[in-house]
Amino acid sequence: MNYFDAPDGTRLAYHIDGDGAPLVCLPGGPMQASAHLGDLGGLNAYRQLVRLDLRGTGASAVPADVSTYRCDRQVDDVEALRVHLGRERIDLLASSAGAALAVLYAIRHPDRVGQIVLAAPSPPAVGLRVSQEDRRAVAAHRRGEPWFADAYAAMERIMAGTSTPADIAAIAPFHYGRWDAASQAFDARRAYERNTEAADRYYADGVIDPVAIREALAHVDASVLLIAGEYDIGLPPSTAAEFASLFPKGRLIVQPRGGHWAWLDDPDWFVRTVTEFLL
Repeated sequence: MNYFDAPDGTRLAYHIDGDGAPLVCLPGGPMQASAHLGDLGGLNAYRQLVRLDLRGTGASAVPADVSTYRCDRQVDDVEALRVHLGRERIDLLASSAGAALAVLYAIRHPDRVGQIVLAAPSPPAVGLRVSQEDRRAVAAHRRGEPWFADAYAAMERIMAGTSTPADIAAIAPFHYGRWDAASQAFDARRAYERNTEAADRYYADGVIDPVAIREALAHVDASVLLIAGEYDIGLPPSTAAEFASLFPKGRLIVQPRGGHWAWLDDPDWFVRTVTEFLL
């Protein structure tokens, strides 16, 4: 376990795994402990993974000011980590909601970013919305699964605004390329690795200004790889293509039969795809 102090004095933890050039890894959730990233399917064999526990998650301290859970306020934490590591530039890998933090960091510190990997980035990070038609089209790929009928009905209730908490759990299989024992265990762990209070503040009002963000991204010079899953209802490939197009050097790769967690669905594919990009 390693620690450093954020600019406001909050003690933050990070984990180092593997050898090679550092790759700073920002977890999703939002506000999930970085433990859910694991070794990213074996990526630690090629890069030194530096997994940051965002404030109030994992081994990092709870901040005195809970408004600092906003993703824009956590940009300073990432910059403090870069300084602590003694790196002129850092390569970033962000998963899901962690993409909001990576995007805001790249906008604020464009000269401190090397390359960026966004694994199934959440559309709200850049103000994109997923249409109900796109969700249905992606979900239809799973029609032959034994859980499909219940999950699809739950998804429809969620989109109609008539859902119950049970419906959120029922659509979990749609987030994975395979709804097997490994995926179910991963999904169960996510519930207790997440700081729900922090998650509620992560996308606070005023954090996301889509017009300003899109204008700023047009000037980000970093090479960006965006990975999307063919089966991911959270980021359908059509929406992912819009997301990637916002970067001058953005590139989209769709994982065949992949869900929201590419390193879990096909570790070999994920590691090969990321390492080829980061060379």
